Amino acid sequence: QVQLIESGGGLVQPGGSLRLSCVGLGGAFTMAWFRQAPGTEREFVAANRRGADDTYYADSVKGRFRISRDNAKTTVFLQMNDLKPEDTAVYYCAAGRPITSTIRTVRAYNYWGQGTQVTVSS
Repeated sequence: QVQLIESGGGLVQPGGSLRLSCVGLGGAFTMAWFRQAPGTEREFVAANRRGADDTYYADSVKGRFRISRDNAKTTVFLQMNDLKPEDTAVYYCAAGRPITSTIRTVRAYNYWGQGTQVTVSS
């Protein structure tokens, strides 16, 4: 059974930083991060498709968040800087093989982690 295991969430003050990690699938899979705040739909945050230069970001996090993989391609990271209260959500790691037009959609990913809570508050 495929497992994606996230870690690194927590409570941070506005303007602070956190780094999330997700261990599991890698290699040829596209790895992505989504988030879901209470009462909202799960939304795309960032994705990395098999290479350092092939990355995608939501407009709301562009310039503040960075997705990356380790050399073995089995761990994906989400470095989150200049965090804002509106970044508060459960963050989910996902893996799949989406085409470019669907890379930001939930349905394009087959494998999901259990989620890790990120809370930005003073």
